[in-house]
Amino acid sequence: MRTGMCLLGIDYGEKNIGLAISDTRKIISSSLKTIQKTRTAVYINELKAICLERNVGGIVIGFPLNMNGTEGPRCQATRSFANKLTDAGLPVNAFWDERLSTAAAENILLEANTSRKRRKEVIDQVAANLILQAALDRLQTFMYQE
Repeated sequence: MRTGMCLLGIDYGEKNIGLAISDTRKIISSSLKTIQKTRTAVYINELKAICLERNVGGIVIGFPLNMNGTEGPRCQATRSFANKLTDAGLPVNAFWDERLSTAAAENILLEANTSRKRRKEVIDQVAANLILQAALDRLQTFMYQE
């Protein structure tokens, strides 16, 4: 991925798609938005527009492994989603183990005393933020090893 481009983090759920975006130096992730899943073409077009507008050079998608590390049905749905993004010309770079990301997001929102209604609105983008930040932290480790 070229310098000066951002990474997009995605938490792909059954009803919603949570999004987070990195800075151009790929150090910090920020929650971006939640897209409700409607027709595939609609949310793929919205993701394409976001990638163009935000100068996205790569995408990290949360990969919902089972707690024992095996793949379940949600992993296949996530792979299918990634293939649709790739077919649409979007730069899918990596899957990232997202076990417990939604639970961690829920805890963060509870600690912040966020209302139940607001938690429901933002939980997917907070989970995407956690997924992307973990990937960015790992990327930094590789970039600065001697």
